[in-house]
Amino acid sequence: MTTRKLWLALALVMASSFAVLIFFGNDIYRKAPPIPTKVISETGEVLFSGQDIKDGQNVWQSIGGQTVGSIWGHGAYIAPDWTADYLHRESLAMLDALAEKDGKVYSKLSAEEQLIYKERMKQDLRVNTFNAEQNTITYSVSRAKVFHEMAAYYTKLFMNDPSFSVLRNQYAIPEGTIKDPERMRLMAAFFAWSTWVCISERPDGTHVTYTNNWPGDELVGNVPSASLHLWSGFSVLLLLGCIALLVLYHVRNKEDEHVDLPATDPLRNMQPTPSMKAVLKYIWVVSILILVQMLAGIITAHYGVEGQGFYGIPLDKFLPQSISRSWHVQLAIFWIATSWLATGLYMGPAISGYEPRFQKLGVNVLFIALIIVVGGSLTGQWLGVMQKLGLVDNFLWGHQGYEYIELGRIWQILLLVGLVLWLVLMLRALCPALKKKDESRHLLTLFVIASVAIAVFYAAGLMYGRQTHLAIAEYWRWWVVHLWVEGFFEVFATVVSAFLFCRLGLLRMQSATIGVLFSTIVFLAGGILGTFHHIYFSATPVAVLALGATFSALEIVPLVLIGYEAYHNYTLSKSTPWIKAYKWPIYCFIAICFWNFLGAGIFGFAINPPIALYYIQGLNTTAVHGHTALFGVYGILGIGLMLFVLRGLYPNHHWNERLIGRAFWLINIGLLVMVTVSMLPIGVMQGMASIQHGYWYARSAEFMHTDTMQFLRWLRVPGDILLATGELLLVVFIIGLKTGWSLKDKR
Repeated sequence: MTTRKLWLALALVMASSFAVLIFFGNDIYRKAPPIPTKVISETGEVLFSGQDIKDGQNVWQSIGGQTVGSIWGHGAYIAPDWTADYLHRESLAMLDALAEKDGKVYSKLSAEEQLIYKERMKQDLRVNTFNAEQNTITYSVSRAKVFHEMAAYYTKLFMNDPSFSVLRNQYAIPEGTIKDPERMRLMAAFFAWSTWVCISERPDGTHVTYTNNWPGDELVGNVPSASLHLWSGFSVLLLLGCIALLVLYHVRNKEDEHVDLPATDPLRNMQPTPSMKAVLKYIWVVSILILVQMLAGIITAHYGVEGQGFYGIPLDKFLPQSISRSWHVQLAIFWIATSWLATGLYMGPAISGYEPRFQKLGVNVLFIALIIVVGGSLTGQWLGVMQKLGLVDNFLWGHQGYEYIELGRIWQILLLVGLVLWLVLMLRALCPALKKKDESRHLLTLFVIASVAIAVFYAAGLMYGRQTHLAIAEYWRWWVVHLWVEGFFEVFATVVSAFLFCRLGLLRMQSATIGVLFSTIVFLAGGILGTFHHIYFSATPVAVLALGATFSALEIVPLVLIGYEAYHNYTLSKSTPWIKAYKWPIYCFIAICFWNFLGAGIFGFAINPPIALYYIQGLNTTAVHGHTALFGVYGILGIGLMLFVLRGLYPNHHWNERLIGRAFWLINIGLLVMVTVSMLPIGVMQGMASIQHGYWYARSAEFMHTDTMQFLRWLRVPGDILLATGELLLVVFIIGLKTGWSLKDKR
């Protein structure tokens, strides 16, 4: 296939995919569950208002939001999913209330009589009582009574009732998480509404709730709908068919390309420019962030077994789990993104051979901006969760409550400005190379497109506001998480690795261009609309479920032949003696192939089909995918890119192979042990519990604090130790390049 046809195909894929994504995004806006003016009882009592729901959502965000349990399955894993927890407790309380209304005690009734009350309870909860004309939701007298009971229960849990101290410890929720009774009243209203969305049937007569009958709980009649089974089966069939087509294409277009390898390292005598040398401080900051992120992860994991302390130290009083987890996730994004951005700044002048005027100044200004955003956003998150900010100030400066974009809106805007500045610096340096009409222009153009996308698509996180409907906020959040992190970062990674091999003379530019364009087309064909698989149960229309199931299956297709890419990279690492100087960056690219196949491929598709995600969304199976895909793929790629830059900045000596080798293997083996020995077994057992007893049970303290589950949590320690040791050795190696202990004899 010619380069021109590939460009046309890429343009068609992107234009059509984003058109569909935006069209059905509009559908999400139109069909979002209603936020009424008020919720009333049959007697006319006003239980809470629509403004209470919105303010309650902000209160929930201020305590950490999705870092303290989850809503609609999205969030952290130690505390429950509050909608599943609320729904099950509400259903049990409703049975007691309905029986009490008839002068009976539910627990003393016969099985036959209990069945009657169960049906009455389902009818009471599932019937959609929203009145569009009056813009109200009406609760029955029994449900209104239960609402007050549920509000009292969560008030005791999140405030300071001593009888809830054990449960708070199991949930890793500090005493006095919410200090103001009025704030607690508002959050109880938000919990009630978000649960109403999960159990109220859509007004279209399909007998399916707004969340497609999620969370699973047979007691209330939440069971998988027919569409879940249908589209799950279709996604598997589509996957098999597309894999066959990809294998056929690969076989028919396979080329045993011969490349005349250079006799010496083509980059050996390249003189780094002042701006390229200025990138070194970015790598030092990445090293610091890696260590801090590792410590935050250790603390967060330990909260699973000791919810209010760290080996007896009452850490939750000044560093609660919601903060340590927020920092763990946010710092991962910061250090990975920084390593990639540093590589881009280094490669710009290296590719063009041109150092623009004031380029070093721009690199230094961007560095200062990075320090301000990282430090300011982490501080703001702490202030917000510790309830030291008002609800408006918390949104602006503190904790937004949404996973992966926890940082306050001001810091979010400043980060976007930094990304735009990075893009400008990149384009300034690349302009001379882009003007040349040589064979590298196609790969350079794709590199620029990916760079523009990295800067632009982060702006999707600004499309929702402080009190935007949760279903709509989730839609835009996944634009950032899926399209920005999982989408165009992937394209950027593919282009950069191809460019590096071409610069080393190991690949022909024409072949690399065709390969990268084809890979990008295949990846984005499923990746853009695959965004929808994250929001199957986030109160979105059924069409979103169908599209998400279909196109998320296509995301896995390019990963099937990734073993070939890994083998190809391995053979390149053995192709000529001088390439040994790049052994560890290339080994990182090989490791990426492994983690892409295992983390994004196997573990990713395991939770992608709707019927699978129905039972295991938000369980530790999600954490397995998250760690192996985010750190295993993007993190190790960031490390590989840093090592490539460091090789260019320290070109004259061989490296301490023992030190960097141990770091590489400990990081990869530690991650594998951590995931397979602890997190995966926990996720599998949770999945079984969800299928057998309901989603609420799989996330409950009753299940998660059994001896078996706690033992499995402790089994994470060996993998954590290996991974942490590997990261520490990596940082020691980077420091040693400056001090000399990581350098050996001259090349």
